Amino acid sequence: MDRRVVVTGVGLLTSLGHDVPATWEKLLAGENGIRRIRGFDPSDLDAQIAAEVLDFDPVKRIDFKQARRMDRFSQFALWTAKEAVPDSGIEFGKENPERCGALIGVGMGGIIVWETEHEKFLERGPKRVSPFLIPMMIPDMASGLISIEYGIRGPNFCTVSACASGAHALGESFELIKQDKAEVMITGGTEAAITRFSVAGFTNMRAISRRNDEPERASRPFDADRDGFVIAEGAGILVLEELEHARKRSAKIYAELAGYGLSGDAFHMTAPDPEGKGPQLAMRMALDEAELNLQDVDYINAHGTSTELNDRMETRAIRSVFGNHADKLWVSSSKSMIGHLLGGAGGAEAVITALTVKEGKVHPTRNLERPGEGCDLDYIPKQAREKEIKVALSNSFGFGGHNVTLAFKKFEE
Repeated sequence: MDRRVVVTGVGLLTSLGHDVPATWEKLLAGENGIRRIRGFDPSDLDAQIAAEVLDFDPVKRIDFKQARRMDRFSQFALWTAKEAVPDSGIEFGKENPERCGALIGVGMGGIIVWETEHEKFLERGPKRVSPFLIPMMIPDMASGLISIEYGIRGPNFCTVSACASGAHALGESFELIKQDKAEVMITGGTEAAITRFSVAGFTNMRAISRRNDEPERASRPFDADRDGFVIAEGAGILVLEELEHARKRSAKIYAELAGYGLSGDAFHMTAPDPEGKGPQLAMRMALDEAELNLQDVDYINAHGTSTELNDRMETRAIRSVFGNHADKLWVSSSKSMIGHLLGGAGGAEAVITALTVKEGKVHPTRNLERPGEGCDLDYIPKQAREKEIKVALSNSFGFGGHNVTLAFKKFEE
C-alpha cells in the first residue's frame, strides 16, 4: 500500500521574524528584511548588506551551557525545531524512537566557529584551539542535536548540496517515510554564514548585490535592475509524518508532500545551464511522482535568486515544462524579502509553500518593477493575492548544478 506523507508542524526563523506567525504576516505584507550588515563592520567589503536574524537570543529556548557549545547554524536549527515540534502536537516520549528521525540540510556548516578558532590558531598557537571546534563545525551536528533533544533514534544524517541542501533534506525525509523506514521526520534546512570571510568570497565571485545605499531594494528577482542575490541566514523546519500515523493522533495537517524531483546540471561549477534542463527534469519528476497533470499546478515558489542567469533560466525551464499553462501559473520569490538562506533556503521556502497551500494566500515578489529580459511569467509583483491553491511546487537549485523540486498538495482524504 502506498504510504502518504503530510506536513503536521512548521517552524521559521528569518530576518523578518523569529517564528512562523511573524515571518508569514510580513511576507504577505511584502515587507523588507534586508539591511546594512550589523554583525561585523563591512566597510571594506564591496557588498555591505544582508538579511540577518537580529536580536536572536538562543537561551530563550535552548539551555545556556548547551547553546555555548553550538555554532549559530545549529542554534538556529534547534530553535526552529522547538517551534515545529510543539506545533505538530507530537509527543516523542509516546512514540517508538526507532521510527522517528532527523535530517537537516546545511550548505556551509559551522563557518563562524571555524573562522574564530582558525584566527586563534594563527595568532596564539594550536593549544588555544577549542576542543569543541570539530563538533561545533561539522554540518551534520544540527541533525545530531535534534535527535538528542527529542531522544529519537531513527534515520539521522545531513544533506550538503549548497543552496539545495534544505530541499534535499525534505525530499530524502519524504522518501524515508514512503519506504517505511520512518513514521516521523524532523527535517528542513539551516544556515548561519554571514561572516566577513564568506561575504568576501561571494562578493569576489560577483554573485551578490552591491546595492549598499538601498538595501530595501537590493533583492529584486526577475527585475531588469537586479544585480545579484542578498546573503541571508535562518532556518525552516518541518515535521513530516506518515498519513495514518498523523490520523491516529488527530494531528492537524498543513499539506501533503506528494512528489520529490532531483537532478544535476552537468554543466558548470556555479553557472546554471541556460536551457534549464536539470530544473526541468526535477519539476517533471516531482509531478510524475505526485501523479499530477500540468494543469493541476496553481503556484510555484521559485528559487528566484535575483541573479540574471538564474531568473532567466528558471523562467525558461518553467515554460518548457508547463507550455501554455505557464501563463496561468502564479510564481513568486520569498528571497525578495528574506534574502537567500543558502542551505536553509529550501527548508524555509517549503514551510512558506505549505502555508500557501493551507491558507490560499500567496506572498508577492517584492521590488519587481520592470521584468528583465526573458522573465515573462506572472511573478505576483507588489501585492499578495488570494485564491485556493490545490497544488504548489517549491524549487531549489545549488552551486554544483544540484536541482530539487518539491510538490505540495492540499490535503484531501
